[in-house]
Amino acid sequence: MSVPAAFLGVVLIWSTTPLAIKWSSEGPGFQFGVTSRMVLGVFACLILVALLGRRLHWHRGALLTYLIGGLGIWGAMTSVYWGSQYVDSGVVALIFGLSPVVTAIMAALWLDEPALVGHRLLGMGLGVVGLAVVFGHGLQLGVHTAWGLAAVLLAVHIHAASAVWIKRVGARLPALETTTGALMVAVPLFVTHWALSDGHWPSSLPERSLWSILYLALFGSTLGFVLYYYVLGALQASRVALITLLTPVIALLLGHVANGETVGARVWLGAACILAGLACFQWGGDWLRRLRMVGPTQRRQG
Repeated sequence: MSVPAAFLGVVLIWSTTPLAIKWSSEGPGFQFGVTSRMVLGVFACLILVALLGRRLHWHRGALLTYLIGGLGIWGAMTSVYWGSQYVDSGVVALIFGLSPVVTAIMAALWLDEPALVGHRLLGMGLGVVGLAVVFGHGLQLGVHTAWGLAAVLLAVHIHAASAVWIKRVGARLPALETTTGALMVAVPLFVTHWALSDGHWPSSLPERSLWSILYLALFGSTLGFVLYYYVLGALQASRVALITLLTPVIALLLGHVANGETVGARVWLGAACILAGLACFQWGGDWLRRLRMVGPTQRRQG
């Protein structure tokens, strides 16, 4: 597969996922939307595992990885689906763009990875300012919007904690097997949660919701992960990080055009702060090194 095509595929899937999440919950409710997506997604993964001749591992490290991944999927997706009832899809993508920052903080604390240095602290500060602007906008829209934003931010932290914990276990399983095993743990949790909190099969399922659920199951839960890990193995991490800068902007524009979501000046200001913080967090060190190299070069030429 062409690496640029795979990269573009990840950007498109991640950009459209928040809007599809919102549409999938229309009519049937968010619990049915996320549960049906995950049920279909695990079957798609199992079929893909069989077609590719893969096999799931069952040693202790693998089982622990599946458990952590499954709990992370259940916690993060339940939170983000609930929050998407009250938050525009573009804002959901914008807050999820902070995942690399939250993950790096947790990795520095739990994995003994390099401490957070100046440019990363600056990037975190810009991200916090952006979040404050977005949350201030949410408070203007009402308490439900504020709680929705908090739920999406909680989902980011659950997702990051799950990723860091899996890395700490260090089972080093292939991406498809990890996703499949995690979904096998998560699906019973989703079904149980749906049965206890709602448990009613929807009397009607709008066509847009049906297609959104199918899209999320096949692309959001399956193909998106496969393409992402393929790109991650083929490109430098700094280039892969561009995904988190591109998807929020595209998702904001898509929500405005396709779903009539209002993107006010405060949202764009918050987005600018968050994206600037992400860029500084990812590439600030490279920029500083280049600036330091330019000084001696100019002195020699002078």
